[in-house]
Amino acid sequence: MTRTVAVLGSTGSVGTQALDVIGARPDRYRVVALAARSSAAVLVEQAHAVRPEVVAVVDPAAAAEVAGRLPPGTTLEVGEGALAAAATGADVVLNAVVGFAGLDVTLAALAAGRRLALANKESLIAAGPVVRRALATPGAEIVPVDSEHSAIHQCLRAGQTGREVRRLLLTASGGPFRGHAPEQLASVGVSEALAHPTWSMGPKITVDSSTLVNKGLEVIEAHELFDVPYEDIDVVVHPQSIVHSMVEFLDGSTVAQLSRPDMRLPISYALGYPERHDVPYGALDWSAVGRLDFEPPDHAAFPCLGLAYQAGRLGGTAPAWFNAANEVAVAAFLEEKIPWLGIAAVLETVLSRHDGGKARTAGDVVDADRTARRLAHEEVERLAPLRATRRTT
Repeated sequence: MTRTVAVLGSTGSVGTQALDVIGARPDRYRVVALAARSSAAVLVEQAHAVRPEVVAVVDPAAAAEVAGRLPPGTTLEVGEGALAAAATGADVVLNAVVGFAGLDVTLAALAAGRRLALANKESLIAAGPVVRRALATPGAEIVPVDSEHSAIHQCLRAGQTGREVRRLLLTASGGPFRGHAPEQLASVGVSEALAHPTWSMGPKITVDSSTLVNKGLEVIEAHELFDVPYEDIDVVVHPQSIVHSMVEFLDGSTVAQLSRPDMRLPISYALGYPERHDVPYGALDWSAVGRLDFEPPDHAAFPCLGLAYQAGRLGGTAPAWFNAANEVAVAAFLEEKIPWLGIAAVLETVLSRHDGGKARTAGDVVDADRTARRLAHEEVERLAPLRATRRTT
């Protein structure tokens, strides 16, 4: 049976790799919707390759570039609500939208009773309680696309029950600054932060990997996806990125998922579950694997990981505050307004001012996101002159 797929965030790293996966098995998948915030030229090229029913574009200027260039039979939808609208008409909705903007897509797909192949971790992190309620819709389900959560999902499907789980172990590559002492990190630049040793990703998630914010967000996501307490979710640094995560059971047995670091594997798993794709994207040459190393994370050099645990344990809208502050801080770092260490400073300051708000509705989450962004921008403005002063001295 052919499954229809909506690829939302189709011009980014995950979206383009998803189209590769789908293109390898046209007998199994048919793309009915593509969506992006901008990237008009790439979107038009993709539309002519897969001929979807709908192309959605958020940015009106980009939409103007797309208009008139789509293949016959493809409808153009424009505006902030266009992405969410595109998430309701497919069997599987791949949410690869970057950042908090993916929340509407997540909620729309689940409310329509669709499978959500979730690459947008921020929506689940910021609005966990709201997303859990949307999951009660008949037919709604989430299959994670993050390699770590896909690994856990695969480990747990081996006939085990949640009651048998002792802990989850999320692996982290350690990013480009693994082994650096705190004093070495004071002067790292954007190009260094974007030089990930094993994964090819977009700039925002690559910076998140360098600070271990990405791993902290994944801890919160694992808590939401698998209903495991924070004290039973650990992070272990594994620089080879071959073991993608592990589950330890009550009897001491540990089940791990191993493969080459190729995002097409978790994408194909999420699209095809419970069946597996027959293209071996992650196959290993065991004679060439060599050693597998593991070490604890350095919390002194990477305080953002501990701040993520703190946000998760605070609950309510605290994860939304953490996520919003991080998006602002990373954007400021990429624009060279604040130093790399300034990201942690922004997160700590904003989180310390959390108002104890609850995440009862999507509106609560949107309000929390707005408040945290305002506070984060204020902290960026405070740090930016200090950054400029250091440059001139």
